[in-house]
Amino acid sequence: MKVIIVSVLIVALLAPQMTNAISFCPNRCVCDDVKLHVTCGEGELDVLPIALNPAIQRLVIKFNRIKAIDSSIQFYSELTMLDLSYNHLLGVPERIFMYQKQLLQLHLNNNKIGVINNKTFHGLEELRVLNLRGNFMNELTENMFTTLPKLEELNLGQNRIEVLHPKTFESLTNLRILHLDDNSINMIPSLSLSPLKMLAELYLGLNTLNQIQPGAFEGLRQLRRLDVRGSMLINVTIDTFRGLENLRSLDVSDNHLLKVPTVQLSGLKRLEELKIGQNDFDIIPEGAFYGLFNLRKIDISGSLNLQRIQAGAFSGNTNLDTIVIASNKILSDVEEGAFSGLPHIENVILRDNAIRSVREELLPWKQLRNFDISENPLVCNCHLQWLRNLLKQKPIETEQSQIICEYPERLRGEALREISSELLGCHQRLSHDRAVVGAILVASAASVATFVLVAYRLRHRLVDMLGPNWHNKRNTLKEEKELKFGKCFEEIEYHQPNFNVYSYHCQHQVQQHLPTCPVRSYDHHIYEMPIPVSDL
Repeated sequence: MKVIIVSVLIVALLAPQMTNAISFCPNRCVCDDVKLHVTCGEGELDVLPIALNPAIQRLVIKFNRIKAIDSSIQFYSELTMLDLSYNHLLGVPERIFMYQKQLLQLHLNNNKIGVINNKTFHGLEELRVLNLRGNFMNELTENMFTTLPKLEELNLGQNRIEVLHPKTFESLTNLRILHLDDNSINMIPSLSLSPLKMLAELYLGLNTLNQIQPGAFEGLRQLRRLDVRGSMLINVTIDTFRGLENLRSLDVSDNHLLKVPTVQLSGLKRLEELKIGQNDFDIIPEGAFYGLFNLRKIDISGSLNLQRIQAGAFSGNTNLDTIVIASNKILSDVEEGAFSGLPHIENVILRDNAIRSVREELLPWKQLRNFDISENPLVCNCHLQWLRNLLKQKPIETEQSQIICEYPERLRGEALREISSELLGCHQRLSHDRAVVGAILVASAASVATFVLVAYRLRHRLVDMLGPNWHNKRNTLKEEKELKFGKCFEEIEYHQPNFNVYSYHCQHQVQQHLPTCPVRSYDHHIYEMPIPVSDL
């Protein structure tokens, strides 16, 4: 009994030395026996090394020539991460990972794997990440991933998948990220995604969907990001995004939408980011994104037919802080008021369009942090002096050196920031404006003078045109005036018999229809007799 105990102690003491003695590190590999990591860079390995430290936890062999995963993988039962990407794997044997009970990540991307089934990953109950991107798989069968109950991320992008079986993702109740992009999928069965109750990110871009069946996303209450870019979508219905009330990010760019799907998007009340460029619409109309009250960032880039953005295009999107409208080759008309009603706007990118000028009223420049209008055919004249002054002040971050004049030809290639007011033609414009104002004033004066002269020369004809009643009324008024004037003098003579009519200028005012005459400033002497000289 004592001999057995001593033998066990000796083996336990010598085990580390034996492990180090029998393990070796292949050429072009880095072996860390402390962290228990082995990384093999690009090389000539065509099989898995069999003599590595069996206690390793992380094994990375990328860009080699390994064609098969053989039984040697069983020696590394402590692995938590295995990366065999960018090799020449043609397949994965059934149950080959049955001893990797602790494996959390398996990367088999960019190989030549054509077929997998529900027994391929038997034993990987703890697996969290499975990457099969860039292989040759064309079919996803029923219950293919039932042996991976804890899987959280599955990447099946860049394969040749055409059809999704309604029960392909059965039992993946913990899956949070699913990549199905860049395949040949033409339809999403309405029940195929329903088991994915915890799914947060879904990538379906670069397929041939044409349209998405109503209710295809029903049940994905936790979905936060949806990518359907480049899926040849022609139209979306009001039921396309049904059930995605919690969606935060949507990418529908690079499709064939003929107009902005305002109504179809209006139900996404929590949407914060929208990419909708590279579609076939030619205008962004007023209220195009009505209902998206939480929208913070929008990208409308690469739309080859887009020509105009109407005033109020983003009305109601009061939380927008970033707008990217770039590489729209014939977009030349951004109406004044297109960006009105955006109190939180900070970043505006208008790069590489066909914009020739920018109005100062277009944006609240003082609150912007980033503005880019480079690579546009700008006409540098006095209309852009305000922008040149803005660049001089540097209140916002911008690619100043990239804001280059295209027209007129004499300023082509010049940086707007460095052009003087004289070269922009502002003095000539001021002189021109003054000349125009002067010409208007002279013309107005000449018109008035001509009118007066004509009226004077035609005064008799005007009297005749007004008729005899007007002339008689005028004579009557004159007679009444003379009569009142005469009464005024009669009253004065009545009170002052010796009154000299030539010593006063009688004015009469008609007040309550009674004639009145002015009283002299020395009227206190009117009724006094002259003082005899003897009395003095």
